Amino acid sequence: MIEHAGQPQASAIATKLTAARTRLILDKPFLGALVLRLPMHEAKPEWCPTTATDARAFYYNPDYIASLTSSQTEFMLAHEALHCALSHFARRQHRVRHKWDLACDYAINPLLIEDGLSPPPNALVMPPFKGLTAEEIYPLIEDDDRSETLDKHAYDADNQQGGSQSGLNEKDLDREASPPPAPGQDSGTGAASAHQPEEGSGPGASEPQPLTPDERESLSVQWRQRLAGAAQQAMQAGKLGGELARQIDHLLQPQLPWRSLLARYLTAFSREDYSYQRPSRREGDFILPSLRSQQIDLAIAVDTSGSIKDNELDEFIAEIDALKGQVSARITLLPCDAALCEGAPFRFEPWEAFERPKNIQGGGGTSFRPVFEWIEREAARPDLLVYFTDAKGDPPPQAPPYPVIWLIKGRAEVPWGQRIQLN
Repeated sequence: MIEHAGQPQASAIATKLTAARTRLILDKPFLGALVLRLPMHEAKPEWCPTTATDARAFYYNPDYIASLTSSQTEFMLAHEALHCALSHFARRQHRVRHKWDLACDYAINPLLIEDGLSPPPNALVMPPFKGLTAEEIYPLIEDDDRSETLDKHAYDADNQQGGSQSGLNEKDLDREASPPPAPGQDSGTGAASAHQPEEGSGPGASEPQPLTPDERESLSVQWRQRLAGAAQQAMQAGKLGGELARQIDHLLQPQLPWRSLLARYLTAFSREDYSYQRPSRREGDFILPSLRSQQIDLAIAVDTSGSIKDNELDEFIAEIDALKGQVSARITLLPCDAALCEGAPFRFEPWEAFERPKNIQGGGGTSFRPVFEWIEREAARPDLLVYFTDAKGDPPPQAPPYPVIWLIKGRAEVPWGQRIQLN
């Protein structure tokens, strides 16, 4: 249902939007099913120059819709629906809103273009970001980037200092403190009434209030269910594939934080166990089990080619240091870009703090071979090698005779071994 259509061209705009939605349902059932979940409201132009969503509805400026072609109209409908289906409104966390909004648009637009939709002018598209999630794109955007998103993300409040879970500002608090509605009026606090836009003078809906934490959580669950249902129907019809299908599959898979996965592997290698080895005859006639603790030799390789930022490296080293104390590990650190860092390897005993050496340098090309060649040359044979990288390098042609875990920043695949996604 399209509401607030009060301008002379309202009938034509309503027909145009309905036709675009119908074409999506017929030609691209996955996107069409998601678009159907968003009621359409004409918006006041002072806050919505193009289109917008608050994860509850689709808002549009009729003059902007009138300027679009049919395919561009489909693009904007699908664009807002994907923001909701991918739960961009619930994934910002501590991040600065403007950068997060840019990252979300950079993540969505290539998916729609690859699916055959035509973007309107000024749509944010950068080829290096293709295939990346918003979380992966965010740190690649400069802090002073003043680019503008094509649409309005109305589910959050302005915040240039960093994110918050509620996204409320003083204006929102004032609105929350307004007098209660008169008897018989809807208070607007329930999930069903929350999507209703505010009314004001003149045609069109006023800007909706940002989502509360409870609304954000509830809508995230709803949209995840809608995403799964729409994807299943489209796959059965044979009309979902490419990068969009891969992104959806990744999002719907149960995810564990990389720290938990890494800890699981390390503890598996260093598990304490009971030994039933035959003791000396002087110890008696019975064979009693004794607890045996195994110390592991852990090799840590770090990509210093420039793709790994300092704060990410510090966070990774701090996590390894915490795990090392739990599993009793001797660590050999091998920083590497196209060659091993000067001074490498750096060795740390189980009782020593695992710290970042001061003279780590890099910034060159990326090759993984120096790490594996050094291990082979030294006959080190670690119990486990953990390689922290974006995986965009030159690996050895064959897997080594010891287990390798790749902790990957980005979407690149690994040649062999176990892959853990950093994000």
